[in-house]
Amino acid sequence: METYLGNPNLKKANVQQEWTKHELQEYASCMEDPIYFIQNYVRIVSLDEGLIPFKMYPFQKEMVGTFHNNRFTICKLPRQSGKSTVMVSYLLHYALFNPAVNIAILANKAATARDLLGRLQLAYEHLPKWLQQGVMSWNKGSLELENGSKILASSTSASAVRGGSYNIIFLDEFAYVPSNVAEQFFSSVYPTISSGKTTKVMIVSTPHGMNMFYKLWTDAENQRNTYIPIEVHWSEVPGRDEKWKEETIKNTSEQQFNTEFECEFLGSINTLISSAKLRTMPYREPKQSNAGLDVHELPEKDKTYVLCADVSRGTANDYSAFVVVDVSQMPYRVVAKFRDNEIKPLLFPAKIYEVARAYNQAFVLVEVNDIGEQVANNLQFDLEYDNLIMASMRGRAGQVMGGGFSGGKAQLGVRTTKAVKTVGCSNLKQIVESDKIIIEDFDIINELSTFIVHGSSFQAEEGCNDDLVMCCVLFAWASDQTYFKELTDSDIRHQMYKDQQNQIEQDMAPFGFVVDGLEDENIGQVVDEYGTRWSPIVRKYDTDW
Repeated sequence: METYLGNPNLKKANVQQEWTKHELQEYASCMEDPIYFIQNYVRIVSLDEGLIPFKMYPFQKEMVGTFHNNRFTICKLPRQSGKSTVMVSYLLHYALFNPAVNIAILANKAATARDLLGRLQLAYEHLPKWLQQGVMSWNKGSLELENGSKILASSTSASAVRGGSYNIIFLDEFAYVPSNVAEQFFSSVYPTISSGKTTKVMIVSTPHGMNMFYKLWTDAENQRNTYIPIEVHWSEVPGRDEKWKEETIKNTSEQQFNTEFECEFLGSINTLISSAKLRTMPYREPKQSNAGLDVHELPEKDKTYVLCADVSRGTANDYSAFVVVDVSQMPYRVVAKFRDNEIKPLLFPAKIYEVARAYNQAFVLVEVNDIGEQVANNLQFDLEYDNLIMASMRGRAGQVMGGGFSGGKAQLGVRTTKAVKTVGCSNLKQIVESDKIIIEDFDIINELSTFIVHGSSFQAEEGCNDDLVMCCVLFAWASDQTYFKELTDSDIRHQMYKDQQNQIEQDMAPFGFVVDGLEDENIGQVVDEYGTRWSPIVRKYDTDW
């Protein structure tokens, strides 16, 4: 039998195959049942034993059955559970027994995707020749078989499968794909997915913060999308018990174990908002969504709104953004947000103007460090928007917020200085963790989960964005300003202090005070006009006072 490019393990295309009766029966059994095919004919490389048959665990068989019988599947699995091996084994079966199909293997890195394809190719090479399809093309990043099936390996990006039509898209370690890339990928690939009635999408990953994988998984669990969720606990992998858990935690850390083996959706380490709080922040789908604008609550008559905007230059990885907050009462509530990485600075003022007017002529605070000054000027002078918040420098007090009456060097908006960011971050942490502001927007929560310590300040983790968070930081800074209290008729610091005092009183209530009756505590007391009791000081002559 002729071989492909001299490789004795590969059958060349267009070579006639002679079958035995047993081989025909086996071929039929393999075609009908992918689990039978994998169990009997797929070989894998073991670190300890070398090339061995792939004997699947029970949960791996369940995974294959779910893949085979459903179009959309999402898997949350611990590290080193054989998830990649299961996937490539099923993809091999699909390519062999389905003619003229296109399969995309996508991973967070191109090298990882090529490694997965390499595992598939290794398993293919060790199949009996009568099970193989003749090879047309065999490369590190792709292959083509005689039956017309093709497999591509690439990094997960917006351009990875654009323009192509794929029968299966396999996304490996999707939680580790940067958020902006993941969003662009899905907006690009969705038309490809929906173009066929049998197209399959299989997403497999270990959790890594509250990103798009987290959203897809949570939506699947709550039946808000059509993905079938598959969850595997680390204890389902043979050889893993409590002793193994203890040893693993000793060699890593408890947080790392919780993420990689317990599969908890923890945010990054050292986030501004505590991980405990982030885990309890639910998101909900917006009521309206269009061209970057997500509306959670429609404007209501007689309510007061504040819009805080962060301006970018309109480059690919930098977003112009704003949030709209209902400040009519506490807790405040984020009712709308806008985020777009393509909108030009010249067009951004019109979007702010449109939304601010809709929300009862909302008070608008613009960050004016760079191009933002142009946006603020456009709002004030070209669009003649009246409710633009100004700020002025007041010596040691730094920037002080005001209306159109600020003295000294007044400016339209606020510059995000180190002092402003420090105060804003500190206030944002307090109001979020004390439930003084309600945030139910997925993108904001996602950014908060990767907004981490950087030196003496905070910023987005590498590969992530913080444009919406910075809008919230501006709001948090503004909420502590005297002018803000005048606008909203509410003092958030006073409210937090009041709530804290109430909590202390509640905590102390069971203990009370004990009077032994030996002294009359009320003797000499005076009650003033405000109801305060004053007790006289009794001078002891054996002391200095």
